[in-house]
Amino acid sequence: MFTPSSLTIALLMMIISAVCWGSWANTYKGVKGYRFELFYWDYAVGIFLASLSLALTMGSTGHNSSSFLNNVHAAGTSNIVNALIGGAFFNLANLLLVAAIDMAGLAVAFPISIGIALVVGTVLSYALQPRGNPVLLALGVACAFVAVLFDGKAYGSLAAAGRSVSKKSLITCVVSGILMGLWAPFMTRAMTHATPRGNPLGPYSAAVFLTLGALLSCFVWNIYFMKHPLVGEPVSFDGFFRGLASGHLLGFCGGCIWGVGTVFNLVAASFTGVAISYAIGQSAPMVAALWGILAWKEFANSGSRAKTYLALMFVFYAFAIFMVARANG
Repeated sequence: MFTPSSLTIALLMMIISAVCWGSWANTYKGVKGYRFELFYWDYAVGIFLASLSLALTMGSTGHNSSSFLNNVHAAGTSNIVNALIGGAFFNLANLLLVAAIDMAGLAVAFPISIGIALVVGTVLSYALQPRGNPVLLALGVACAFVAVLFDGKAYGSLAAAGRSVSKKSLITCVVSGILMGLWAPFMTRAMTHATPRGNPLGPYSAAVFLTLGALLSCFVWNIYFMKHPLVGEPVSFDGFFRGLASGHLLGFCGGCIWGVGTVFNLVAASFTGVAISYAIGQSAPMVAALWGILAWKEFANSGSRAKTYLALMFVFYAFAIFMVARANG
């Protein structure tokens, strides 16, 4: 299977991962009149098929024990279960994130939710797999947390500009972030803990079972939100089958973008360790915030205070990425 042979290649894969993770939500922003609960079915199929396709190509070069199908055959049951559970946690967190984007916009929901996830996920992943400089990792996590606070302040300052500010959206972001931080530790265990009856999952196998867990859990989480939505009235599957082809295509493309980012992140983790790869990948809020500010004009006419807070958010996220990257040295 393909794995990075140098830190430069690993960092490039992590940057691509961050761009993918920060950009996929544009596909939902581009959908008109299509509820996120319906959009999410296409998205979930997209993330699974993208990870499976990469596993059968990049993950299957050569025929040694680390190639995708051989690794799945030799993997321990507990490792597969951990990856599936990680996918279920991710899926619930991501559903809440999409709901928060619906309520608060990309520039707010992503930095708050994923910033909290960075803190939770990096700390728990490092506890399970202590690779990298702990002091620099701690500084990076602290900078990310400060960036989250500044983004929250930017959102709060919209009220002064006469824009609506929803406490429900902020609470949704926080809960999403906490849950989002929990899938990385499960993936760490799936990829590092051998058992008497099986080997750890490789990065491609882990991505496939992570996204399979996400897809299967849609039949619990997504059906619940269709009946008890956070935004709007309940929806049924009739709306899915009546949806425009463009809505289905955008949902599928959004899933593929996220799936590619996830595979690249896990493959890079085989070189740097999950804590560092996860933390750099979670710089995605900077990408999402730029999309929200520049492409979707979510802070247009918001006043100088909001823009100052946003600038400080970018500065502290940049420091967080720098510190975490240096931790690998």
